[in-house]
Amino acid sequence: MSQVAAIVARCQALFEDLNFTTAREWKEAAPGRIVVGFMPFYVPRELIHAAGGLALGVLGGGDQLEVIQGDAYYQSYICRIPRSTIELGVTSRLDFVDAMLFPSICDVIRNLSGMWKIMFPKVKSRYVDVPQNFSDAVGGSFYVSELGELRDILARLAGREITDDALRHSIAVYNENRALVREVYAFRARFPWKAPSAEVYLLMRAGMVLPVEEHSAMLRDYLAAAAAEERPRRDNSRVVVTGAFCEQPPLSLIKSIELAGCYIVDDDFMLVNRWEKSDVAADGDPLAALSHAYLHDSLETAAKYQPDQSKKGQWLIDAVQRSGAEGVIFASASFCDPALLERPMLQRALAARGIPYIAFKFAENSGQMQPIREQAGTFADSIKLWSAA
Repeated sequence: MSQVAAIVARCQALFEDLNFTTAREWKEAAPGRIVVGFMPFYVPRELIHAAGGLALGVLGGGDQLEVIQGDAYYQSYICRIPRSTIELGVTSRLDFVDAMLFPSICDVIRNLSGMWKIMFPKVKSRYVDVPQNFSDAVGGSFYVSELGELRDILARLAGREITDDALRHSIAVYNENRALVREVYAFRARFPWKAPSAEVYLLMRAGMVLPVEEHSAMLRDYLAAAAAEERPRRDNSRVVVTGAFCEQPPLSLIKSIELAGCYIVDDDFMLVNRWEKSDVAADGDPLAALSHAYLHDSLETAAKYQPDQSKKGQWLIDAVQRSGAEGVIFASASFCDPALLERPMLQRALAARGIPYIAFKFAENSGQMQPIREQAGTFADSIKLWSAA
C-alpha cells in the first residue's frame, strides 16, 4: 500500500465510524479532557482548543445511518442533517460529548440548539450567534461579547481558566492547520489528478474528529506523498462545486462527479477548516483578533450575511478564476433554504460573466447517483465543446 493509500484508508475509517471511537479514546486517555461537538459551517474552535478540549465535527449521519427516531422531530420538508444528528444523539453515539455548539446556519439549526437542551439536559448546548453588522464598533463589539461568553462557558466546563496566552497559542496552532488546508486546496487546483477530490474530502473530514495537531501532521504527509506519486492525467473539465456548506454530500456523489469527467478544483464542502482566508492575528487581544477575522477575512457563503448586495456572487467568480475552473456545479441539499434561495442570484452573476453552470440537489443519504453522473458528464462534455468552439 502506498503512503497516499494508507493515509486515505485511515481517513475513510474515521469517516465511516459513527461511534466516534477515536474521539472517545482521546477523551479517555487523560482525566479532565472535554469533547465539544459542533455542527458544520463555522465555530471558533480555538476556544475549545484553549480549554484543553477536542472540537468534534458532527456532520450528520451520511448514507450509513438509518434515521428512524430522528424523523419524528422534524417535518418531511426539512433537510436531513438535523434529523440524522438527532438520531446520532438518541442512539447514544454522542453520549461522551460534554457540550454541543450550533452555529448560525439557518432557522432549523437554531431550533435544533433549543431542542438539544430539552432532549439532552446534561449536555451544555449553545447557539453560536455571529454579527450581521460588519462594523468593528457594532458587529465587532457584539461578537467579542459573544466570544467572551462562550469562553466562560467552556472554562467552567473544563474546570480551568482560558487565558489570553492559551488562546493566542491555539490561534497559532489553527493558523498552521488552515495554512496547510489552503496548501492542499491549492495543490489540488494545480494537479487535480494527483489529489482526487474524494481523497481531499476524506482528508478534510478527518480534521473534524482528530486533534488539530494530528490533523496538521496528516496534511503534511499527504501533500508530500501525493506530490511524489505518479497518477494518470485525464482530459477532464475543471469545475467548482458549491452549495454543500452544511449538509454534506455522500462520498459517492463526489466520486460520481469525478467519474463523469470533472476535476473538482474548488468546493465549499468543509468551510469550518478554511473559514479564515489568511492567518488570524496571534498577538494582542485574541477575542478581538477572532472577531476581526470573521468580519474582514472570512469566506462568503449563503449562510453569511452579505452587506453589499452589488458584490453578490463575486466570491464564486473569484473561486472560478483562482482555481482555473471552466464551470460551476451547484450541488445543494434538498430543502436547504439558504443555498437554494441564493442560487438564482449566483447563477445570474455567473451568466453575466459567461461562466457555464448546472444545478442539482441531493440528500446526505442519496443512494442513486446515476442521474447525477449523467448530468455531470453531459456538463463536462458541453464545456469541452464550448471551449473547442
